[in-house]
Amino acid sequence: MAGKRDYYEVLGVSKNASDDEIKKAYRKLAVKYHPDKNPGNKEAEEKFKEISEAHEVLSDKQKRARYDQFGHAGVGGSAAGGGFSGNPFSGGNFNFNGQTFNFDFGGGGAFDDILGSLFGFGGARRARRGADYQTNVTLTFEEAIFGTTKTVSVDGTELKVKIPAGIDDGMSVRLRGKGGPAPEGSSEKGDLYVRVRVKPHKSLTREGSIILSEQKIDMVDAALGCEIDVETVDGKITMKVPAGTQSGTPFKLSGHGVPFRADGDRGPHIVTVIVETPSNLSKKQKELLEEFKKSKKRGFWG
Repeated sequence: MAGKRDYYEVLGVSKNASDDEIKKAYRKLAVKYHPDKNPGNKEAEEKFKEISEAHEVLSDKQKRARYDQFGHAGVGGSAAGGGFSGNPFSGGNFNFNGQTFNFDFGGGGAFDDILGSLFGFGGARRARRGADYQTNVTLTFEEAIFGTTKTVSVDGTELKVKIPAGIDDGMSVRLRGKGGPAPEGSSEKGDLYVRVRVKPHKSLTREGSIILSEQKIDMVDAALGCEIDVETVDGKITMKVPAGTQSGTPFKLSGHGVPFRADGDRGPHIVTVIVETPSNLSKKQKELLEEFKKSKKRGFWG
């Protein structure tokens, strides 16, 4: 992926490095490039962010396994090269069907501080504009993925709000001029922040632009190979599981994850196969497994 360095290269370790080696490499580099030791050094700051990102993935066994198999696309890295930097809704403005939104993780009612930090408004500027309002909306998992329109009430008015595809829990949509009335001597109304809450899905979870799920299969299907129906936000999809699949193996369904660009490009849905071992075998089943075990010892298998 353009502009995205290999995480092992970032930390200066081999691909078979142990957890302890990864931890030591991260600590050494983090101390060297920490912003507190390099005040005002933008290059060091970017380096520290890169190191932290690499460590976050490689120190997590599941994320590391997905990264080893799928690269940056397996850990949400696909969002970085598509017109946004990192999480596309982490800050700044975004145009969606002609309406401008702002996304932030700010909370409470401290919108003056948010405006000051994001848009450079000074204290005098804030004093001459209307108050910022906040309201909340709750979305289903699918509504957050595909976008929707919600109606909110502000000072007794029915106001429709377009929620763009890919928004995540805790983000806020900013609507300019939809907040409190302008104070005397000013024509600038306040803004409205619509804070989003996303209901959890019963079987799907999300990491940035990636959707994750687990699929259980029995050991016979894992050994012989099979086809399974996987639940996705796009409906059920048939996925082929090759013979000899081990428990914990991830499979990537490209383009069935979360939109991460304004043109609709989507991340992957990664399905981790869990092989179940039967606990209540019949006499016949036990005999067959015993025969299989003996055949392996005699060299008749494989």
